[in-house]
Amino acid sequence: MSDDPDLSNTSQLPEDVPRAQRPPPTKTPMYEAVHALRYHRQELIRRIETDFGKRLICYVSGRSATIDRDDTAGFMELLHNIQPEEDIDLLIHTRGGDVDAAEKILSLVQATVGSRKLRMIIPEFAKSAGTLMVLGADTLLMSDSSELGTIDPQIWAEDSQGNRVCHSVLSYIDAYQTHSDALQKDPNDPVARLMLSKLDPTTLQTYTAIRDRARNFAENQLKRKGRNFSAITSALLDTKKWPSHGQMIGWHDAKHELGLDVEYLSSRGVQWQSYWRLYCLLRLAVSDKQNIFESGYASLILDQ
Repeated sequence: MSDDPDLSNTSQLPEDVPRAQRPPPTKTPMYEAVHALRYHRQELIRRIETDFGKRLICYVSGRSATIDRDDTAGFMELLHNIQPEEDIDLLIHTRGGDVDAAEKILSLVQATVGSRKLRMIIPEFAKSAGTLMVLGADTLLMSDSSELGTIDPQIWAEDSQGNRVCHSVLSYIDAYQTHSDALQKDPNDPVARLMLSKLDPTTLQTYTAIRDRARNFAENQLKRKGRNFSAITSALLDTKKWPSHGQMIGWHDAKHELGLDVEYLSSRGVQWQSYWRLYCLLRLAVSDKQNIFESGYASLILDQ
């Protein structure tokens, strides 16, 4: 959905007035009222661009929405009016999702940025595949409310009772390794034998491939930026360092523990308050299973 006018206000002009001399169409009052909140957000985006000197695009997910293949259309809308080789700020809020979709979306943004700078703003969180995406940024803008997460892929599957259960890929692999090591030390270990019998070799192979996919994604992005790709990726895959998939990796750990290029902004500063105000408006614009894509020119909400 663009910001184009919908109806003309020229109906009262004589028919013989040439089209070129007619005033441009304007929005009808009702149309403007219906879309008032969108206009307000887009005006704030344009103001932020003027104040801080970078093109700003926004990708914000609802409570249950994830990164999805269909998000490609939303990012194509956001990038439509941005010329190649231009600095871009991407404000991102997501709990993660499809790793392949995340890589494709990131590649679209990077192709537009080219040799210029991509900065990502994390007002609240960018988790899992969202964390993988921010590894492709030149700089992260974070504050006290910002957090990243581990890159431990989560797989939904049905248990023996038909209930959908979320499995941690790394926890499954770690469990196999733990019990396998125990059995090597003591071939008669009853607990190790029992637990290994419950772990499916095919599932283990699948989960190992998924883990390696996430590792390769992370390392490739970090290599592009000349960072310590091996150390950073290993840290983000370390279930001993970050025992919980949802554990907060705040700006201080992202900067000093992981070694990412993080610019900290005070949560009470003018610049961060501008981003936070915009984020709040975007979050309220989507339901639980929606993603919003918005810039000063484009606005699109997609259902999942």
